[in-house]
Amino acid sequence: MFQPKAIYFEKEIVNYPLGKELMEKYADIPKIEIENHNNIEEMRTRSNKEFPDMKRNIIIGVRKTHKFVPNHKTSDFLVPYTSSGCTASCMYCYLVCNYNKCAYLRLFVNREQMLDKILKTADKSEKKLTFEIGSNSDLILENTITGNLVWTIEHFKNSTNGLLTFPTKFDMVGPLLPLDHQGKVTVRVSVNPEDIINKVEFGTSRLSGRIQAINQLREAGYPVGILIAPVIFVDHWKELYLQLLQTLSSELSEKVKKDAFFEIIFMTYSYVHTKINEEAFPNAISLYDKEKMTGRGRGKYWYKQALRDEGEAFFRNYMHQYFPHNTIEYIV
Repeated sequence: MFQPKAIYFEKEIVNYPLGKELMEKYADIPKIEIENHNNIEEMRTRSNKEFPDMKRNIIIGVRKTHKFVPNHKTSDFLVPYTSSGCTASCMYCYLVCNYNKCAYLRLFVNREQMLDKILKTADKSEKKLTFEIGSNSDLILENTITGNLVWTIEHFKNSTNGLLTFPTKFDMVGPLLPLDHQGKVTVRVSVNPEDIINKVEFGTSRLSGRIQAINQLREAGYPVGILIAPVIFVDHWKELYLQLLQTLSSELSEKVKKDAFFEIIFMTYSYVHTKINEEAFPNAISLYDKEKMTGRGRGKYWYKQALRDEGEAFFRNYMHQYFPHNTIEYIV
């Protein structure tokens, strides 16, 4: 269970039930009042090497931005929801690219307002709409602190045309298993070879725990997806990812192998990642490879097209061999 080093909070949070609950829960934790969760000068000016220490704090505020962004992958809309950032430290995290050192965990207490907009948008639609509520955070992790995911599923189950989805790298799914979710919540679990999890995805659940969570969720009736993400083309990547597919094939339940879908995402990286990782994790492996990567916009990199094509051919071949009954939503 994550225990914060300090709580940074907006004073308005006590006007919300969850805000009061969190302040009581962490009554013994040092607290610092802030004006705006988006602009904490003390945090922004700290050095890159202090990044892991910053991740030990929690910021609690009121979400003021509620704009739904159209999406065309596994949802209709990306929705700002109850948290942003994470306590884990994956070395490729795109939130680091967007927020620099401010990729720490921020919790938003006005959950009633956020869920109400989702429900009203779904009810007005003539067709079913899927809302991605976890694009900026990991809701399984957040749920261990706030209980927001359980609260959300319980209050969403009667939606007429709404569906929810979110990804996770954590295995703490126990509180979700007994819920009456009505099949309206799709959980997408991200996996990677154990060697990459150990060396790159610091603070996340082990592969075995994630596989067990997938099986448990499907047994509890949840639709499940599996993200192989991000694929990192280390020197022995074919060996690692073939072993991953073999492990999944042998350890996933028959229910999962019958109807789970896959998403396969190749890693993107940035100059920001490089600078922070060099100072925050000086003994970790380097993810930037100038021989394999090329520029993708200002300060960003992705793998060269020939390697991406090779990777796609590899996954399509072995996915067909080990998961002939499962669909690949996309490879990007």
